[in-house]
Amino acid sequence: MFFAKKHRPAGPVDWVIAGLGNPGRAYQATRHNVGFLVLDRLSGRWGIPIKKLKFQSLYGLGVACGVRLLLLYPQTYMNRSGEALRDCLRFYKVPPERVVIIYDDVSLPPGKLRVRARGSDGGHNGIKSVLYQLQTDVFPRVKIGVGGPDNPDFDMADWVLSGFSEEEGPMIREALDRACGTVEEILRRGVKSAMNRYN
Repeated sequence: MFFAKKHRPAGPVDWVIAGLGNPGRAYQATRHNVGFLVLDRLSGRWGIPIKKLKFQSLYGLGVACGVRLLLLYPQTYMNRSGEALRDCLRFYKVPPERVVIIYDDVSLPPGKLRVRARGSDGGHNGIKSVLYQLQTDVFPRVKIGVGGPDNPDFDMADWVLSGFSEEEGPMIREALDRACGTVEEILRRGVKSAMNRYN
C-alpha cells in the first residue's frame, strides 16, 4: 500500500516513538502490550499508518507535532526489543535521546503514568534489552502502570501476559490517552515539561 505524500517526511527522521510489546493476536490486550496499544492510538490520532516492515519491526513514517517521526512496533518479542531499536537508530542516525519508549510498569498502580529522561531497566526485560543494545540509559520513556499481582507467589511472567480486569479497563483506556498527550508534550516542549505535567 502506498502512503499519501503528506505521510512521508522530507529528509531524515527527527524522532522515533517505540511501543514495546509482543507481536501476535494472543498478546494483543495483555498488560505487557500497553506500549503497542499507545502506538495504535498515536497512529490513528496522527494519521500515520504502520504497515512497513524493516528493522525486525512494523513501522510508519510521518509528521506530527511539527517533527518528522517514525512509529515503531518491534516484532522481536519483548526480551529482544533492543535489537529492533538498534537497527532502526543506526539506519536513520537518530540519537537515543530522541527516542521515546512506551512500556508497562508493574510497580505502578493501573493507569498511573511516569515519565523519565533516563534510568535503569527496573526489572523490565524489554528495557534491559534496549539498554544493552544502545549502551546508554539516556532515552525518554513513558511508563504505564499495569499493577502487580496481589499474591506475591504469582508468577510475574504469567501476570504481565494476562489481560486487564473489568474494573481496570477504564483506568487503562484513560492512561493510554494520557500517554498520547505525554508523547506530544515531549515532542513539543521536551521531557522536563512532560515530567512536570504528567508525573
